[in-house]
Amino acid sequence: MTDKKLTRCFVALDLPRRVINEIREIQKLLKKRISFNCKYTEPENLHLTLKFLGEISEEQIDEVKKRLSEITMNDFEVGLGKVGSFESRFSYIIWVELNNSFVRELQKKIDDKLKNLFQSEFRFMGHITIVRARKMTNSKELKQYLKTIKPRKLGIKIDRFFLKKSDLKETGPEYSDLEVYELSNKP
Repeated sequence: MTDKKLTRCFVALDLPRRVINEIREIQKLLKKRISFNCKYTEPENLHLTLKFLGEISEEQIDEVKKRLSEITMNDFEVGLGKVGSFESRFSYIIWVELNNSFVRELQKKIDDKLKNLFQSEFRFMGHITIVRARKMTNSKELKQYLKTIKPRKLGIKIDRFFLKKSDLKETGPEYSDLEVYELSNKP
């Protein structure tokens, strides 16, 4: 009996170059202020995860592709929101919010289509991870500083989402598209 090959997958929004450039400027600001060891998300890996699927089989990938292709929704515009952080016992994450209720609506449609295959997201927040750290010092001071960072107002058109795979390498994750799903632009 052979082991089934599993692929680490997630559903995501990609970001236009001007948004990536704005996030890189925020990362530069943070590099001047952060004194702890951390990893900055590489420009090519910046995205917003709508749903993490984990390691799934080829059969599951085919079913996910089919179900996601059934999603209908108009394209929409979003903007960069506040800069903030999540903290747990094991890690510290700095993020930039992608704010618009349509992001949550799209995520809910994805959840609904995949509901009997994967657990629903109960605490979804549309954010782009820009820094990860294993340990944190002066978190109160940093949280105050994050509140002062105001990303430029950029209208970001969301007209597609992606099923992606993640290959974990020694140098970090490498993402590639398995499928692209277009959103319509009907009035």
